[in-house]
Amino acid sequence: MEREPNRLLRRLIAESGFTHKGLTRRLNELGVTRGLSGLKYDHGSVLHWIGGQRPGDPVPALLAEIFTLRLGRSVSADDLGMPAVSAPLDLGQEFPHTWQEGIATVTALWRGDVERRRFLLDSTFAIGAGTTGALRWLTLPAEGGPAAGGARRVGMADIAAVREVTRAFGELDNRFGGGRVRPAVVRYLDTAVAPLLSEGSYGEPTGRALASAAAELTRLAGWMAYDLEQHGLAQRYLIQALQLARGAGDHGFGGEILAGMSHQAIYIGQPAHALDLARAARLSARRAGVLTLLAEAHVLEAHAHALLEDRAACGRALHEAETAFDRRVAADEPDWIAYFDEAYLSAKFAHCFRDLGDGAKTVRHARRSLEMDGRYVRGRMFNLSLLSAGLLGCGELEHACTAAAEALELAAGLQSVRTRSYVTDLRRRLTPFAAEAPVVELKERSRELVLAG
Repeated sequence: MEREPNRLLRRLIAESGFTHKGLTRRLNELGVTRGLSGLKYDHGSVLHWIGGQRPGDPVPALLAEIFTLRLGRSVSADDLGMPAVSAPLDLGQEFPHTWQEGIATVTALWRGDVERRRFLLDSTFAIGAGTTGALRWLTLPAEGGPAAGGARRVGMADIAAVREVTRAFGELDNRFGGGRVRPAVVRYLDTAVAPLLSEGSYGEPTGRALASAAAELTRLAGWMAYDLEQHGLAQRYLIQALQLARGAGDHGFGGEILAGMSHQAIYIGQPAHALDLARAARLSARRAGVLTLLAEAHVLEAHAHALLEDRAACGRALHEAETAFDRRVAADEPDWIAYFDEAYLSAKFAHCFRDLGDGAKTVRHARRSLEMDGRYVRGRMFNLSLLSAGLLGCGELEHACTAAAEALELAAGLQSVRTRSYVTDLRRRLTPFAAEAPVVELKERSRELVLAG
């Protein structure tokens, strides 16, 4: 559809005497003073706005401020022909049908998150949204490759920067928890990645690479929201990461996102939904030929079966997970699944046996899971909690308390609501032994941690 020219903006520019270049220079400078260092608008951007394109927030408000100062009277975003756009309450829950629709949705989600819109922060997990997202991922016909003709040329250096930021933020998340770094991730998506997607110029190969990089960082932001138990917000991010992966044509990474959605469903006590998502992840893993992802999908199926108390189905899925994992060649697998090593697989086995009530097998796999990369501090805390639960199930109270004490020590340095939930679970399991001195001490330490959060 052809846009209406923005005559209001054109008149104000003429009245103020701004050149297009001078206006965008002031805009970029004002953005820096407001902590928005990613603004890089130029004269071409003004031509798009005059042509009827509305820039993303907070640009209209910044422009209104610039014109107010220049003209000596109050100028609003409405006066600029850029009225506020109200976000729908289901923003991000729908899996978009097209690339352009997807860009509009995901950038609006990032902006709403930066603005801490209440309907996003208070949103709840919707099983129907996850099911629809998985179904569309698997069944929508392929589009042509993503391409755009915006004012700013997007190059591989831009995409490399997004990937490096994702790597750095991912390491911080594993070491300190999502609470410490998530706001910075969302700001970067809004100020640096959104302009590349919505105002950039790129052909199909660059567009696919950009979609892939944006998908990985969007998934990370969703995973951090999950770590903070903002489950509705996390789900919206994961669904939009899935549509970006579709734009990239990356079946493997799409399967990894579906696996993450299954992981979240298991955590919030929706094992039947988790089972559906794990099976969708398995289909994607087979399409992509990523054996580590196939192992992950099978082990998530196993965990869902364990929660559904189907011991036989859990055992079969665990066997399939081991078989796929043993067939993989680690050097041939994508970088985004490098975390899924033997220690991680062992931790997932331990989760299954813990929920089946098998203490001895929980201990065996939890001990193996602790032979892990030391950078995964949060993961180590989870695995120590698993070990403690397994030892408790074997009647080894003193050793269970030792493992729990190590877990609590790590938890103290993490801003992660999931970590506190593991602490609460440990306290619950130790309740029958409340009179024992080591347990009294542990309960007090864990109570302080929960209250501090």
